[in-house]
Amino acid sequence: MKEAIVQPNLDVNIVDSPTPVPGDDEVLTKVVVAGSNPKDWKRPEMASKAMNSGDDHAGIVHQVGKNVFEFKPGDRVACFHKMMAPGGSYAEYAISSAHATFHIPHETSFEEAASIPLAAMTAAVGLYQRLEGLPMPWHPTTKPIPLIIYGAATAVGAYAVKLAQLSNIHPLICVAGRGIPFVEGLIDKNKGDVVLDYREGDETLIASMQAAGKKAGGKVEYAYDAVSEHGSFENICKVLDHQTGQIALVLPGRDYSAIPSSIKKSSNMVGSIFPDYDQEPIHKEAGTPAGNPEFGYIMYRFFARGLQEGWFTGHPHEVVPGGLGGISGALKNLKDGKASAVKYVFRLGETDGVEKQSTSGVYSG
Repeated sequence: MKEAIVQPNLDVNIVDSPTPVPGDDEVLTKVVVAGSNPKDWKRPEMASKAMNSGDDHAGIVHQVGKNVFEFKPGDRVACFHKMMAPGGSYAEYAISSAHATFHIPHETSFEEAASIPLAAMTAAVGLYQRLEGLPMPWHPTTKPIPLIIYGAATAVGAYAVKLAQLSNIHPLICVAGRGIPFVEGLIDKNKGDVVLDYREGDETLIASMQAAGKKAGGKVEYAYDAVSEHGSFENICKVLDHQTGQIALVLPGRDYSAIPSSIKKSSNMVGSIFPDYDQEPIHKEAGTPAGNPEFGYIMYRFFARGLQEGWFTGHPHEVVPGGLGGISGALKNLKDGKASAVKYVFRLGETDGVEKQSTSGVYSG
């Protein structure tokens, strides 16, 4: 099979690799569309190591492991590949754990589906597993809960907005830049939601966030920082309550010492939905079987139901020409900050040397 290997300088080599074999609890998917995320350029660069860094894909199930009961060859699925493991998404065939794989309706395109797995789960883990006290969508709140979402036009931020809406969390104090028109289409101004422009400068932004907080009752206890750099969390902490405030951050391993110790901070590790990556196995302390992996399992099926019923959608996407051959340019654009309110996705059938495939979902394997 053809596989894209991303170099530390973000050049991409397309190589011939053996088709991976799924483990007992895994799904092998014939990839129709692969999606991209900022980590796809960060990991090769930071590790100084060439790798298939893709983790989002959608396509047709080709083979399943012996313990897999939900999926069979021919199913249309979207998948979150386990980060840093073999069998990544930038290839003709990719591996995913069964619990991080979900069915997609026939009305949902592979392009839209490929925009969902990592970013939507990152939003869900941060909102519901890291920020303590926010209601799940099936138990929506009936009282105001102000929530700052910084970077609301990013894929992770936009999914945080969508999930917060489903939980009836308002007012949403959203921060964005070029993507403001997109975010305005997601929020509910009738419930007090606002979008603020970080390009107006830190002082103006902080004052605007403080004003929005006062209008909501004067106390802001929750923040989701989908940027976690360039002064984002410092600005948020000027607004968060310093006694009861909580902030979820998306970039692990950064220096967050500027956050006051009285504000509860937590790094949002989406990889925690995989058992051996779960760094906060609270369920083990309680002696119960359910933890972050089970949360991931439930949320992916929740997304699938939302897609089918129309109350959940993927992120706006741009198809990059050339299939795997377009990955290098797309990742360089991501690094340079050229993408706003859009996900880059790649149709595998456009790759040189790869058989053209139908995106209709008809299985021919």
